[in-house]
Order: sequence, then structure tokens, then C-alpha cells
Amino acid sequence: MEKEQSDLDRDRQYCELCGKMENLLRCGRCRSSFYCSKEHQKQHWKKHKLICKEADRAAQLPKQKPEQPADRAATTNTEDGSNNTATPNGQTSSSPQKLAMEYIVPCMNKHGVCVVDNFLGAEIGLGILENVKALHKTGKFTDGQLVSQKSETSKDIRGDKITWIEGREAGCEKIRFLMSRMDDLIRHCNGKLGNYTINGRTKAMVACYPGDGTGYVRHVDNPNGDGRCVTCIYYLNKDWNAKEHGGLLRIFPEGKAQFADIEPKFDRLLLFWSDRRNPHEVQPAFATRYAITVWYFDADERARAKEKYLTGAGEKGVKVELDKPSDPS
Repeated sequence: MEKEQSDLDRDRQYCELCGKMENLLRCGRCRSSFYCSKEHQKQHWKKHKLICKEADRAAQLPKQKPEQPADRAATTNTEDGSNNTATPNGQTSSSPQKLAMEYIVPCMNKHGVCVVDNFLGAEIGLGILENVKALHKTGKFTDGQLVSQKSETSKDIRGDKITWIEGREAGCEKIRFLMSRMDDLIRHCNGKLGNYTINGRTKAMVACYPGDGTGYVRHVDNPNGDGRCVTCIYYLNKDWNAKEHGGLLRIFPEGKAQFADIEPKFDRLLLFWSDRRNPHEVQPAFATRYAITVWYFDADERARAKEKYLTGAGEKGVKVELDKPSDPS
């Protein structure tokens, strides 16, 4: 392990085993985890090796051409602006089962946030983007609403335009394919993501920020136990430049001094826990920003929510079974 030089950087890290935040050492293999001593690193190795070996293996891969960044690392920006490289992103060459078991499950269980680049490949991604743009032109997008807020105040909180898609609609064939691939991943992860038993999902929320400087203030997707446990977002923005276009999704993981900035890059898939562990915001976007979001339900929490009438009205209450296509509603 290597001794860290920056006191400020040390303040942003913690020992993976005991949580201590002083005099930390960085794992010299993956350079993403920290320990207060070699002894604690050894004690934590059984769990850490799942992440560390994957990171080490990715570091040894040949460099990709700029247009094929198949294994670019996810970046977490600390509050002082420095970068901390987390686990590597999944690759489209991996089977859904391999991607789920070797990358998404350990990444989610450790960080609560997981980024997968080049999820479907450029050709399929462009097909999905065409579906979304065609939908946008129909005028079916409406202002994003808030269950707990009156509609007239919503624009002050969120500036997106949205529509809900089941996947069977005409002209949404590529969107349906995306949803099926998301479902495949979750099936392979099921039973291993926290303590959740996932038995369904919402329809897909297709969202557009029009590029007029609007965003979505800091919020939690599921603050009241409505059943949603995993938020899954697919981005569709070609040549996105965060410095010029803004639109970052900033996540503030509960109990950590760090925040994670996620650029809404084309063909990027993002997963994170939907509850209070991950407050997040969409920073003002100055170019048209497209994303497709699906929320997956935990069976037990969803059943309790229905009994307590916590789900509220609207499309987020529409459950779609994972093991078979749903009938149109």
C-alpha cells in the first residue's frame, strides 16, 4: 500500500473495515480503497478482492481508441475537486450474466452507485435515440410532476419534460429492447443486490431537459418506502461536454463526504439505490438532454406500500412483471 500525501484528500476517505479517516493507506493494486493499516486490509481482503481483482484486470487491458472507451473508469469527484477512480465500467462485450455478477453486484453492494459505459453499442443506442426524438416531436411530453407538490410549483423544482412508455407503443421498438436488456441485468443480479427480492418495475420514464438552464433540485427518488429499490437510467446524449453543456447528475451518498458526478453520456447506464442513501440532483442543462429511467420494485416493500397507500397516483404505480411481457394498461 502507498501512503497518501494530501491531508485534505485523506479527509475525504475512510478505512473500508473500521471507518477510520486518519493516516490512511491506499490499496496499491486498485488505488480505489483505503485502510488504516495493513492488518485491516488483510482482514477485509475476502470482500475487497471481488472489486480489486476486477480493477486490476481492467488496468492491464490494452488502451482503447478514443472512439471506443470500452473500459473507462467511473470517476467520483470529491468536494475539493480531486478525482478518485472507482471500479471500472462494464463492457458491452460481457454477457449480461457476467456483467451482473462480476461488476454490477459487487459495485452496487460496495458503493450503492454503478456506471456502465457502452451498454448497448453505438448502433442500438442511435436507434433508441431516434425513437426518443420521434416521441418528442409528437408533443406527448408533459412537465415532470411531483407527487407531493402542486403542479404549478413543479417547474421551480424540476424542469424536465417527460412521457411514460410501456414499450409496446408504435415507434418504441428500440426503447422496448433497452427495457428488456435492463430486465436481463436485474434478473441476473436478483437476490444479490442488498437484501432485495425484485419482482417488477415501472414503465420507462423518457425525459428531456430542453437545454434552457433547467435542472432538478436535490431529491430522493423513494423517500417514503413506496417499493422502488433500484433506479436505472440510460443516457442518450452524443458528444456531451459537461463543462459546456452542464447537466451533470450529482449524487450525495449518505454518510460520505464525497459526491459523485455522473455525466449523461451517450450509451451510458447508471444504477443506484432509490432510497434515502442517494440524494441527487440534475444540474442545469444548457443543451437538450435525454434520458430513460426505470425503477425496480422490492417485493416486500412494494406489498407494504400498497397496504399503506404510499404509492400515490400516477404511472410510477404501474407494476410490470419481469418474467413475462405485461398486457397494455
